[in-house]
Amino acid sequence: MTDRRPFFDAHFHVIDSRFPLFENNGFVPEEFTVHDYRERTAALHVVGGVVVSGSFQRFDQGYLLDALEQLGHGFVGVTQIPHDLPDEDIAQLAGAGVRGVRFNLRRGGSASLEHLETLARRVHEVADMHVELYVDARDLPELADTLASLPAVSIDHLGLHADGLPYLLALVEQGVRVKATGFGRVDLNVADTIRAVLKADPTALMAGSDLPSTRARRPFADSDLDVLADAAGDHVDAVLHDNAVAFYGR
Repeated sequence: MTDRRPFFDAHFHVIDSRFPLFENNGFVPEEFTVHDYRERTAALHVVGGVVVSGSFQRFDQGYLLDALEQLGHGFVGVTQIPHDLPDEDIAQLAGAGVRGVRFNLRRGGSASLEHLETLARRVHEVADMHVELYVDARDLPELADTLASLPAVSIDHLGLHADGLPYLLALVEQGVRVKATGFGRVDLNVADTIRAVLKADPTALMAGSDLPSTRARRPFADSDLDVLADAAGDHVDAVLHDNAVAFYGR
């Protein structure tokens, strides 16, 4: 069913050894180029998507700008930047298709949590960018007030853990978006979590492959989109395409 529906892949990584890669907790990922991505997703009817910087790329923008140029229309980026990056550099990234700034609270490589609110407000004011968090939902209570007050936020991988779902849903009800990604790295019932997020806000959920699934217990499988489609029901087209297109402005 899903292979005939337009899929805006709201979360994937490009790993190109022509650009800097940094060891993270003893890990350096294998290459996964734009060519590799296109081959892997050839049957998925991908019409656009979001290249997301990983911990192993830190603040390098070269790989991302190159990937966006190769991918072309319909694709945007989410990057990591130092908290003191000048406004003009932020604006230049936005002009090249970067739509968000990531805070990787699980793996590092991004600006630190102490700069979250200030940087989130600045990138939104300067370039209409949002922030994305790779965070365990069990840690959300200490961030909830800040996140709820920010202009635009998304959280990766369904919040990762079932015990944090109530905190995640409370933020969804206040406008925070959630990525249905990384099913091979979460500790929760995927279908139940999808249904719960959609019940809280049908516009909040955005699907992504998380390719190449670095350090996940299992990599993305095409059948993950079927699980998502079954759980999403009448909202399937919104989750696979419309919600993310609206959020990323594509």
